[in-house]
Amino acid sequence: MKLVNRFSDFLRDTVNLNQTRLDFLEGSADAIEEFIREAEWEPRIWKFERQGSWAAKTIIKPVEGAEYDADLLAIVAPVDGWEAKDYVKSLYDIFSASGRYGDKVELYDYCVTIVYAGMRRIDIAPCVRGREVADHHEVCDRSANEFVPSEPTAFTEWLKERNSHSGNDSFRKVTRLVKYLRDITSRFECPSVLLTTLLGNQMQWNDKEFAGFEDVPSALKTLIIRLDTYLQTQPIRPTVANPSLNGEDFGELISQAQYDTLRNVIHQLRSDIEEAYEKSGFYDSVLAWRQVFGDGFAKGVTVAHKAESADLTENVEAERALLVASAHHDDSLADKIVSFGRWIWSPDFDRPPHIRPPIWKVAENISDNVQVLARWHPSQHSPEGSSRQVRDFEELPADGGLWFDVRVNGGEQVPIGHFVRWRITNTGRIAMAMGAGRGGFESPQLGHKRWEQLSYKGVHLAEAFIIRSADSQLVGQSSAFHVLIR
Repeated sequence: MKLVNRFSDFLRDTVNLNQTRLDFLEGSADAIEEFIREAEWEPRIWKFERQGSWAAKTIIKPVEGAEYDADLLAIVAPVDGWEAKDYVKSLYDIFSASGRYGDKVELYDYCVTIVYAGMRRIDIAPCVRGREVADHHEVCDRSANEFVPSEPTAFTEWLKERNSHSGNDSFRKVTRLVKYLRDITSRFECPSVLLTTLLGNQMQWNDKEFAGFEDVPSALKTLIIRLDTYLQTQPIRPTVANPSLNGEDFGELISQAQYDTLRNVIHQLRSDIEEAYEKSGFYDSVLAWRQVFGDGFAKGVTVAHKAESADLTENVEAERALLVASAHHDDSLADKIVSFGRWIWSPDFDRPPHIRPPIWKVAENISDNVQVLARWHPSQHSPEGSSRQVRDFEELPADGGLWFDVRVNGGEQVPIGHFVRWRITNTGRIAMAMGAGRGGFESPQLGHKRWEQLSYKGVHLAEAFIIRSADSQLVGQSSAFHVLIR
């Protein structure tokens, strides 16, 4: 069974880099570009270009505890008398001399890297345009002091073309899924540029009209079958030409042993995907797809009876579709989550129409490593011994209330010099009728803690925002904590 909606949920919740992090990335890159333009860096800047998986929209969420990174190209005019090493070293010098970036910058062969406190990294690579041949591009190898031909923007355009041959961005989505399998299982090693090229080479110009690309699971099956078929004809590591630069072989990025492992893993993956795709029952299908992707797939589904019919899937999907239009006002949403599980909740529901955007200027270095904690108390001033911890989406009666608290970096206190504001958003028919939808920003009542009475049926949201006192800039924001009242 294809379980199309489960794939959508899996991509959104587990695989894709979330929008908050993408926004942080864009904001940091914009600030870096502005800094370079205003600094006294001698090369004349032609333009900046996003590169790699960021530009190709195949970037994925890093494995837990790891940083996510992105590539930024500074395309510049040649400077008379400069060698390759001068472009990289001089770029490093302007960052290292800056009070803003001096403690964040690192120097590498082809680029300088700005590291943001264990969260993300941005590589900035000088690329010289038209040094010897008009419109030709070269990156700079500082260590070897050589100019290296490169057409990175052309490679990005090639990937976009490959994606245009598929339907509904399915090539990009499959690429993310395969990169996720590489990172989360560690079963094979393959640089992203090689892996993406191997997948892109399997695309054909007329695939958009082919049923094998009508949705994500179909596209995954089609591409893995094609890739496996190709690899099985190539026992010796093949040449994988850079489609945008003659003479460059991406195949050289891995050894023969690494290629053998990749070839074997893709062959087994094909078998597992075909088996999952052909399963007929909902629970059997969930189990089969979990054999491919792990327990993160359809993670809200508890498999109690593996032989359930496909009718249950259709009923659940119908209920989920009905919720989308009325999720912010309909009391039935809480009932449906209890019946079908939290996976029926869409992140879109975290942004009801009456919610208000942050009112503070967003700092350049903003963290999403902010956690909301909740404890149930029979009353606001009841002793701690009468309380208990509450989980996200835990079903609660309209009785007593919750003390919300906030932590950073997995358990640390909010640093001194910062204050917290809470955004409490209610949903459900009664809350909206009573004019109690709220959605604005409110102060804590005790330290950083906020008390909220449990009153209205629905799924309600609590979010913590951390603001730096010195300049009133937003430096941290939590995901929504969901309070389910029946």
